[in-house]
Amino acid sequence: MASGTLNKVMLIGHTGDDVKMHYFEGGGCIGRFPLATNEDYVNRTTGERVSNTEWHNIVVRNKAAEVCEKYLNKGDKVYIEGRIKTRKWTDDKGTERYSTEVQCSEFTFLTPKEQSGSGSGMQQQSNGGNPEQYQQPSQQPSNAGAVNPPQMEDDEEDDLPF
Repeated sequence: MASGTLNKVMLIGHTGDDVKMHYFEGGGCIGRFPLATNEDYVNRTTGERVSNTEWHNIVVRNKAAEVCEKYLNKGDKVYIEGRIKTRKWTDDKGTERYSTEVQCSEFTFLTPKEQSGSGSGMQQQSNGGNPEQYQQPSQQPSNAGAVNPPQMEDDEEDDLPF
């Protein structure tokens, strides 16, 4: 880490599409998928309920990308941790373009396997019925997301002050 700086992102959202994989010579690969996070609030002047969706471009690499491709489906809820990276390129018209991505280093699947469209054979973590107990994310992306955490009740999210 550079002196006095930090580039860290933590997101909980729903996937906007299945993971799109790109394979390279030598066996490496990356997976990309969009992640939606929502902000809901009440406009104080009008009393109207407002909902905003922010889209994030997620990039995951190698074994972690293969795990995401196998178990993540469009609409699944997932926790992502990583860093922001901006890429610059020139399009076919000669215009410089920019893309901001989240380079994923850790993730946890939050959609229970029976609600996911994958019908995967993953085992769900057992924690004695306490939905607030979470398994610590793996430090190695190759193992990340191998187990589903317990299901969170949707109404618990609405109590957050931010």
